[in-house]
Amino acid sequence: MNPDGSSADLEARVERKLQLRILPFVILLYFVSFLDRVNVGFAALSMNAAIGLTPAMLGFGAGIFFVGYIAVQVPSNLIMMRVGARAWIARVVIAWGLISAASAFVTDPYSFYVMRFLLGITEAGFFPGTLLYLSLWFPARQRALAIAAFMAAAPLSQAVGSPISGALMEMPRSLGLANWQWLFILEGLPAVLLGFLALKVLTDRPEQAAWLAGDERAWLIATLAAERAQGRQHKSSAAAAMATLRDPRVLALALIYSGTSAGLYAVGFWSPLIIHQFGFSALAIGWINAVPSVVAAAGMIAWARHSDRTLERSWHVAVPCLLACAGLVWAGSAQTAVAVVLALTIVNFGSNAPKGPVWALPSMFLSGAGAAAGIAWINSLGNIGGFIGPWLIGLIKQRWGSYAGGLYAVGAMMALSAALMLALSRQVERKDRNARGTQ
Repeated sequence: MNPDGSSADLEARVERKLQLRILPFVILLYFVSFLDRVNVGFAALSMNAAIGLTPAMLGFGAGIFFVGYIAVQVPSNLIMMRVGARAWIARVVIAWGLISAASAFVTDPYSFYVMRFLLGITEAGFFPGTLLYLSLWFPARQRALAIAAFMAAAPLSQAVGSPISGALMEMPRSLGLANWQWLFILEGLPAVLLGFLALKVLTDRPEQAAWLAGDERAWLIATLAAERAQGRQHKSSAAAAMATLRDPRVLALALIYSGTSAGLYAVGFWSPLIIHQFGFSALAIGWINAVPSVVAAAGMIAWARHSDRTLERSWHVAVPCLLACAGLVWAGSAQTAVAVVLALTIVNFGSNAPKGPVWALPSMFLSGAGAAAGIAWINSLGNIGGFIGPWLIGLIKQRWGSYAGGLYAVGAMMALSAALMLALSRQVERKDRNARGTQ
């Protein structure tokens, strides 16, 4: 066998083991995480009347999750770099599971706001921490697909979780608790169990991976070290982290990500209530709401695979953002249930498909403490869109009695993300040409 063939075989073996050992468990964790943050859309079918929530209050409560979520992401990632992913991710998962289950006992809008804020704080370290964790394990040519597979848990969570949530919302009152209260409890407690399991399953770094053969471990460590050397910033950890927070590329990616977050959470929180307008039962809404998510999960994996194969990122971000914009406009003007579901399917794909290509970009120019801070900073600022999108839809629905205006506003945010991505790509290409011209 020639050396190239041997190297390719070794790379394929490592990739297969990483995909089988790491991805399934972090996908399961994100599945539960996303379910626990968006199941409020199903709970609202009866919770709103029980605790006195208006559409604007529900939208604000759904969005205030991101205030807590944004506040602690950067310090959380920096702490994880010190204490290790295994212990830190386990702590995060257990904490959010307890808070999610405790949300069953809110009694009024203000206690609802408090629990949503606390859920955001406890979940904050998981998503950026896992992205950082994946960057410590997966080489660049495998990264977009790994990230997309991880993030496919979001639409999968809706695809599988929607029928479950719909069925739970059909439950009669039991043991003194209403259906929406059982929904929070039964969908929150699995996270607690998975948090303890994380201590057994996760390995902090490739150097500690006893489940890799010696040559596989050596190849992975050498490959990742070479990639980090190419993008390393020659600064102290603190200086690298601070420089990253001011990096125009990081800030641009945060704005781009903000639009995709607005689209993702707008449909995540509000699609059950949008579908409910057509008179379906909670159980039927659960099954109908699963359809767009199944398409999105399959589509984002295929999209990320194509992005990895071509090593092209910018158009793989811009095109689905524009599709989501069109879908949101259609959803706002559609008059039939079939048209709304088709429009929401387009929005689901368009909001999810850019995620893998977007998150493959930071590790191309950041490493070490800079990567930890940059990933968390992009996710923190980017999730401002997760607050704005659901809140705008609820506010406009209460004021004008229609979801259309809010959906159009979120569509504009998606279009802005596409424009920013293409502008950033053009600027980077221009700098590269200028740099080559001066050499």
